[in-house]
Amino acid sequence: MEERNRWGVIYSSHSGSHKAHKRWSHIRSYMEQKGVQYDFVQSESFGSVERLVTMLCKNAYHTIVIVGGDGALNDAINAIMKNKDVLPDDFALGTIPNGIGNDFAKFWGFSDETYKQTVDSLIARRTRKVDVAYCVYQDDTIPQKRYFLDCMNIGLGAKLIKGTNDAARLIGSKRLSVIPALLARIFERKSFMFKLQIDTETIEGEYMSVCIGNAQGYGQTPNAVPYSGFLDISAITRPKWWQLFEGFWLLGKGQFLNYKNVHPYRASKIVIEECGKASISLDGLYLPGKDFTPIKIGLEREVVDFIV
Repeated sequence: MEERNRWGVIYSSHSGSHKAHKRWSHIRSYMEQKGVQYDFVQSESFGSVERLVTMLCKNAYHTIVIVGGDGALNDAINAIMKNKDVLPDDFALGTIPNGIGNDFAKFWGFSDETYKQTVDSLIARRTRKVDVAYCVYQDDTIPQKRYFLDCMNIGLGAKLIKGTNDAARLIGSKRLSVIPALLARIFERKSFMFKLQIDTETIEGEYMSVCIGNAQGYGQTPNAVPYSGFLDISAITRPKWWQLFEGFWLLGKGQFLNYKNVHPYRASKIVIEECGKASISLDGLYLPGKDFTPIKIGLEREVVDFIV
């Protein structure tokens, strides 16, 4: 293996449960068994992945692999987009899913339970250029720009994702953690007054949650594709409390767009002019509820090579 093919690997130790930490040792053993040459660093806290990926970018690694979940991958893509001018021409990003949420990896058929298949795919290094979504928002009047690969959630969806992730770290299972997260929010069906500019169309109304997906969006934008040049939007009106269970059942079945309270749209540019103080999450990374408007959301087309 040539030196240029040496991977820079970041293990996000804060991405998952105790089971995820044990899986990392198996992943390392399999990479060594397959003769992979790599340097690895371990993130020591939330948010440190972005700093570590920046370091690898500036050291001209041709391949960076994130071992973690959607949150770690989000930190990575933000570092990459900020440093893309110094990256080698054949740079590629890869991931070995090992976190609480692994939805972007799942889009490509990768699973935390089939890490050997994922490592084999990384070795084969077949790439696909992907779109990277971004949002520009105001944080205490200071403009901020944040990129995302999977989705942006506003409202109840953001709080449910945070609750699910927090519970999963304690329980060790994302599937089981949905139950306490849902019970904690079942009577919190607060609606927010939204005003959205979706390409040339203006939408106004009360919505409980809005998901903007570049990919599957944790099942809320199941038809979104991260190389189509479009973002999918699911705007969810407030249901009766017992109808939440139907929504979660359809979400689990991959049929969320059949939920009568979902209003789907597709666009290349979105401006959120109003959303109250609804909470926001980007690829599972939670921003506390306050007024971030106006929020401008768009895409950079096929800008990163992702190993599939």
